[in-house]
Amino acid sequence: MIDSAVIAVQVVLLVLGCLFFAVGTLGLFRFSDTLTRIHALTKVDNLGLGFIVLALLPLAPSLAGGVKMVLIWAAALAASATSAHLIARAVHVRPKHSAVQEAADD
Repeated sequence: MIDSAVIAVQVVLLVLGCLFFAVGTLGLFRFSDTLTRIHALTKVDNLGLGFIVLALLPLAPSLAGGVKMVLIWAAALAASATSAHLIARAVHVRPKHSAVQEAADD
């Protein structure tokens, strides 16, 4: 009885994680500017990864395996936040090109 409940919760968490990844990818394609694209990817994909890690924790062979999964998730969170910050800074630092300059460059 309890095993089937745990499996049902795992399936729900895995489906939620995959849906969040799909929504993040959709945001990457649908949003127009760089900052909203990065926001969609970093926030939603990290949540999706969290759901997947939570679903896989009961399948960890040991406590050390579970801790490793959580640490990998934490590393992904840190890397995602750092890369999003660097991209956002690059967007704000680069000079704005006007339509006249772009037409002259072509």
